[in-house]
Amino acid sequence: MEHSEASYQIIVDLLFERTGQHLAKSRQWRLGSALSEIFRKHGIKNLDQLVCLLDAPQSHAKHGDLATEVVEALLNNETYFFRDKPTFDQIPQFVLPQLRERRAHTRHLSIWCAGCSTGQEVYSLAMLFEEQKELWEGWTINLLGTDISHGAIKTAKAGIYGQFEIQRGLGVGQMLAHFTNTSGGWQVSEKLRQNTRFGIHNLLNQPPGRSTFDLILCRNVLLYFGAGNRKLALQRLAKALARDGFLMLGNGETASVSGAGFALSPERASIFEINPQKRETVNAA
Repeated sequence: MEHSEASYQIIVDLLFERTGQHLAKSRQWRLGSALSEIFRKHGIKNLDQLVCLLDAPQSHAKHGDLATEVVEALLNNETYFFRDKPTFDQIPQFVLPQLRERRAHTRHLSIWCAGCSTGQEVYSLAMLFEEQKELWEGWTINLLGTDISHGAIKTAKAGIYGQFEIQRGLGVGQMLAHFTNTSGGWQVSEKLRQNTRFGIHNLLNQPPGRSTFDLILCRNVLLYFGAGNRKLALQRLAKALARDGFLMLGNGETASVSGAGFALSPERASIFEINPQKRETVNAA
């Protein structure tokens, strides 16, 4: 997509202002595909025209909240059920057994999926608990999914997925056991939905809720922040995590945690705990 450097910078600044995310020049190629639907909807020919409309006083009356549409389109909502399965499998194989021991006295688990996109990660966790329900009999399991994208959270709350989405990461048996094929798409079962909730949240803001989480999944979110906001996001995650809880990041985000108060769990890829030497400092932050 041809555009002026000034127009590109305005879009970069808009995304950063609204979300804290940085659109690197190496990702300029995404602009054409990401904004194509907005161009068709509003009859826009190129990025320069889009920027002019964003700046025009009469633009809101004619095009609605165009800036919000642009930001939503640029957010990466890529996700699927049981995403990165070798990494995800560490949750039932390692994390949950550890948490069953550590929370045996309360029989309560609180899990936060930060940057959950359209909800597949949250429902994947709900499936784990449903398929192991004999192990969790009498437990209270709370699953929270948050994302900065209003459109993604709307989809997550509805819990309805198209044929392509439902087939990504799920076997036929899981589809039939946990979803109903309706005229509008595959609807997640009420059993999965009863322990889940979703909300809008910016990872750079204070953590959601008043209590800490036993497990936080924040996978492939930090990649979109610059160094300063990445550090701030990690501080927020550390504050939200129980002192003996677990944090799971994306496979390519391990290096970003250096010096953030976390320690990599021994022989466990992408799973972190609060560094014992820094627990009091983190808890007081």
